[in-house]
Amino acid sequence: MEVMWFGLISFCTSLITGVIGVGGGLLLIAILPHFLPTNALIPVHGLTQIASNVSRTYFGWKDVQLEVVPKFFIGSLLGVSVFTLLLNQITLSSIPLLIGVYILVSLWSPWFNAKIMKYENYYLIGFLQTGLSVVVGTTGQLAIAKLLKDFNDANKVVATSALLMSITHLLKSVVFIYFGFVFFDYAGLIFVMMIGSVLGSYAGTKLRHKLESKTLMFLLKLLLSALALKSIVKTIFAG
Repeated sequence: MEVMWFGLISFCTSLITGVIGVGGGLLLIAILPHFLPTNALIPVHGLTQIASNVSRTYFGWKDVQLEVVPKFFIGSLLGVSVFTLLLNQITLSSIPLLIGVYILVSLWSPWFNAKIMKYENYYLIGFLQTGLSVVVGTTGQLAIAKLLKDFNDANKVVATSALLMSITHLLKSVVFIYFGFVFFDYAGLIFVMMIGSVLGSYAGTKLRHKLESKTLMFLLKLLLSALALKSIVKTIFAG
């Protein structure tokens, strides 16, 4: 029966991301430490998120902007390679703070966007998002912040982000297999959570298409800002 609760949790978090585009993965990784050992947290979360993001991509395929994918994929390959090699040397404490500050200024500062535009691209976003995901679990806010600038349509942002996050979580899972994590030990739990994630993606996509895109874009920016502020405050007080 406990396993079924995990399926329900996955459904709810995937539903949130299916509607808004972000937040479900972060909520899930905040819940899982209460039930899973530390060494299983990021691998189990990653595999569950593959199901969530791949299904969300499938259900929203017509809105996916494929032109950004090759650049992001190349950056992701480089990022996961570099961060895997540096895994033991990376200091994790300041990463959430830096990501949070970047997201806030990226969303709300025209001056920052004017300055960063020449450097910000999908190669770099892929490098950082996928590389950092190996150590901090979920970094999808980075791609969302960039997509919000490039596409003024919530469905395009959410569907494209889902494909980019699928790449991130797939590559991250390969890293954990390389380091010897045995996913089979959690096969039953992962299966139920993946089913819940797919159902949540389906329901979330259907609900999103019933809502006005401008409203969703505004909600997405607000939620992304709230998550960024949470990362900043948590890092400051933890230090």
